[in-house]
Amino acid sequence: MWLPLLVLLALIFLYRWHRGRQTLQNLSDKYVLITGCDSGFGNLLAKQLDRLGLRVLATCLTERGAEDLKKETSSRLQTVFLDVSDSQSVSSAAKWVTSTVGDAGLWGLVNNAGFVIAIAPNEWQKKDDFAKVLNVNLLGMIDVTLNLLHLIRKAQGRIVNVSSALGRLCTVGGGYCISKFGVEAFSDGLRRELGDFGVKVSIIEPGAFRTAMAVSEPRKKNLKRLWENLPAEVKKDYGEQYYQNWAQNMDNMTGSTSSKLYKVTDCMEHALIAVYPWTRYSPGWDSKLFYIPVSYLPTILSDYVLCRSAPKPAQRAE
Repeated sequence: MWLPLLVLLALIFLYRWHRGRQTLQNLSDKYVLITGCDSGFGNLLAKQLDRLGLRVLATCLTERGAEDLKKETSSRLQTVFLDVSDSQSVSSAAKWVTSTVGDAGLWGLVNNAGFVIAIAPNEWQKKDDFAKVLNVNLLGMIDVTLNLLHLIRKAQGRIVNVSSALGRLCTVGGGYCISKFGVEAFSDGLRRELGDFGVKVSIIEPGAFRTAMAVSEPRKKNLKRLWENLPAEVKKDYGEQYYQNWAQNMDNMTGSTSSKLYKVTDCMEHALIAVYPWTRYSPGWDSKLFYIPVSYLPTILSDYVLCRSAPKPAQRAE
């Protein structure tokens, strides 16, 4: 009884494997722009795509980041300064890209630039704390995409948006999860709108990986700043131990991250050069086996799983 089902499943996996391994030809004719190439995923992806022969346009936030990247790549790779949270910077970079790619258009846009420092309980933060994250992770991504969309449509190319497993399951306060939920919605809308133009949109939903933004010290400093600026009565309600537990969680989060960044960049590469890219990629075992499965649980169960080990305030609301 089980044999036909097993055979069917094997054929489905074989078909997906065969379909997924087919890649495009003439990569040397294709331009790909990557945001956030100073370090982390963007930096590694720029080198990876350069080795494949693609014409990489790498955006960096610092001059040093651009110089270091050029030293490790071929003369094909070009860099440009871009602050995705600054519309003038985005507009200037878009004009440069337009003149660079010419009639070829832009085959790939990888919206990788991100900000993850401001993670803390919601009540401890101000509107500006949320805005700082949203301006980079979501509004900056939207601004870059809209400015380059005509070039991507021209090439019938690809858009790869870096979300997070936390874009499917909110586990921390602050603007980070909010921004990644927004990336998911923006990407879904784009995919449906642009399908008739031949443009494909993919979402990368990594688990926890050890990038420069993922280290605990900057996040702990930000957490300490927020705690010290709280009114005395709010501090009393939460309690010193609550703050200490949050700080400890920062260390635990960093300790549990993976250093295998290539697992993410390999997904980005596939989304750009595969004949049939996937709609979503979930690199990291924590993403595949915890975050995404828990996101499908009934709310009462997912809340239990996430809250059972969370810090407890000194005074609970009546």
